[in-house]
Amino acid sequence: MPTFTIMQAWLVLSGAIMFEVAGTTCMRLSEGFTKLVPSLLIFVFYALSFSLNTMTVRTLGLSIVYAVWAGVGTILTSIIGYWYFKEPATAMKLASTSLIMVGIMGLYLSSHLSTQ
Repeated sequence: MPTFTIMQAWLVLSGAIMFEVAGTTCMRLSEGFTKLVPSLLIFVFYALSFSLNTMTVRTLGLSIVYAVWAGVGTILTSIIGYWYFKEPATAMKLASTSLIMVGIMGLYLSSHLSTQ
């Protein structure tokens, strides 16, 4: 398993997040596993996402990797839901998403400061 620099690990984690968001979007597109291609892509994208996540844990640590992966994935998936699937973007949803973003920034900063 490769060992990454901090910058490389963040880039690989970004890829993991993109695959996770793609997999989650395919969940919606699969319409309850009734459409073959999106149904299969769920598993492909999640396998890629978990593989990349696993590679970054050695460099960034489990708590940071999982929290950022889940949080950024949640934010991006919410944006796709509002924009593409026309889900309602209520004030409560937007405020809650903002709080997730603040938490992710705090985790990133704490991780970044502890490595200097």
